[in-house]
Amino acid sequence: MSTNVFGNPIKLCSSEPLTGFYRDGCCHTGEEDLGVHTVCARVTEEFLEFSKERGNDLSTPKPEFHFPGLKPGDKWCLCAARWYEAYEAGAAPLVDLEATNEKTLDIIPMSILVKFAEKSEQSG
Repeated sequence: MSTNVFGNPIKLCSSEPLTGFYRDGCCHTGEEDLGVHTVCARVTEEFLEFSKERGNDLSTPKPEFHFPGLKPGDKWCLCAARWYEAYEAGAAPLVDLEATNEKTLDIIPMSILVKFAEKSEQSG
């Protein structure tokens, strides 16, 4: 069972669109996930453009990979290194910490993730 950055059971990131390296809705990872798709983020137009400029077009549907193409507001399990790169460029989207895998902390410090935490309904 995967745990989130708080050490609790990981929560669902998104079922529509269906995300995750294993397309199970969660940001689970394993040895075969070389991109470390562990950050559950709510993508923005700014991030999608940033990612496209870096050679990873997340907006265009790719049905052969069961990929619907993302639009601003969608939640998606992003590669931790790409999210960190976007952070350094000022284009990082907000993160759902309860759905972000603890393996993210090997790449991104918790102090940075907390600054980009999506406000939960309980806190708001």
